[in-house]
Formats: sequence, C-alpha cells, structure tokens
Amino acid sequence: MSAAKRPIMTMKHQVYQILKKEICDGALPPGKWLQEKELAEQLNVSRSPVREALKQLVDEGLAIEYPNKGVFVKEFTTKDIEEIYEARIMLESYAIKNSVKTLTSKNISELMGILERLVKFYNDNDLASYISVDTELHEYIINLSGNSIIVDIYKRIYSQTQQFRIYSLTTKRRFDDSVIEHKNMVESLVSGDWKKAAEINQTHLTLAREEIIEHFEAKKRICGSEE
Repeated sequence: MSAAKRPIMTMKHQVYQILKKEICDGALPPGKWLQEKELAEQLNVSRSPVREALKQLVDEGLAIEYPNKGVFVKEFTTKDIEEIYEARIMLESYAIKNSVKTLTSKNISELMGILERLVKFYNDNDLASYISVDTELHEYIINLSGNSIIVDIYKRIYSQTQQFRIYSLTTKRRFDDSVIEHKNMVESLVSGDWKKAAEINQTHLTLAREEIIEHFEAKKRICGSEE
C-alpha cells in the first residue's frame, strides 16, 4: 500500500510560513521593515521567493507596502481590531447556523475531541497550546458552514488576529471564562441549539475584542507617557 501523498512545499511557501509565524509570534513586530535582501540572506534563499512571500503577506493584510519605501509589518489600530472581530462574529454566526445542515456524528466526535484537548491545555495552564487548539476549534466551526468562499474569507481575516490574540487571554479571569464559553458553545452546537451556540460565541468574541482593545489602549498610554 503506497504512502499517503504529502503536499509539496515550494520555497516561496516555506519562506511565507516562516515570516508569517515570526509576525504572529511577535519576532517581527508591528512596524518592522521587511527588507527583501536582508531576509533572503537570513533565510539563505534567493530574493525571488522572499519577494513572492512578502506579496502574499501584503495580500493577507499582515504586512503593508508603501510605494518607494518598502514592505512593513502592519501596525493594527483599535478600529482594525473592531472591524476584524465584527467580521468574525458575522462569519462564525453564519457557520454555526449553517452547521445544522452539515453536522454529522463524525463532526460531533471531532468537535468533542478538540474541546477535550482545549480543556486539557487549560488545566495544564499551557497558554500557547490552548491558543493553538482554540484556533483549530474556530476554524473547524467555519468549515462546518460548507461554504468554501466563507472559509477563504475567514482565513484571511483570522490571519490578521494572530499578532494580538494572546492579549485576549492575558488575565486569569479571561482565561477561566474563555474555556467555559468554549465548552458551553460546543455543547450547545452538538445538541442542536445553534441559536444558543451563536449567542455564546458572539459574547465570547466580543469579550476577547474588548480585552485586546483595553491592552492596546493601555500600551498607548504607557508609550505616550514615555515621550
């Protein structure tokens, strides 16, 4: 029996994945100039895949290109965060509502499996792993929409949240509330009460947005006082 085929990673895709991870992890901070030549030397590749990767990052909204200046890691504003989370609420609410048409016993089993891992990482106080599984859960729900266009739009929007998602869980209170919200949302979804699931998810995303904005505003006040 032949082994399952694995997707071929092009050099451009590898470079893109590296840069995206560094942006999302904060290694490449907001406002950082992404110099094509410097990045090519650091990654030991030609400038062509770096140029293509930077173009994709700009297309996804993770970076911004200024004519005659270059490409920079995007600096998000409070307005950006509000708009991103408004879009997430709309898309995820649609997916939850539509899931009643696509939800199978296999889906339910997989959802409960994701939730089980989420709770485990919460109990382990492993924030990084918790955020990773949190991402997996929300993406899984979007896939339940059965709408490929919604899935593509969501991927672009969700990529933009990765830089600051950790800020939504910086307090113990939000971390505690987050796992309860996810648990209640998934259980409502698998029981067929999509309206309650959508309502819980909207509350969850609204609270996450408020926590992130509060962090941003506090950071601006600190930076302003240092000038």
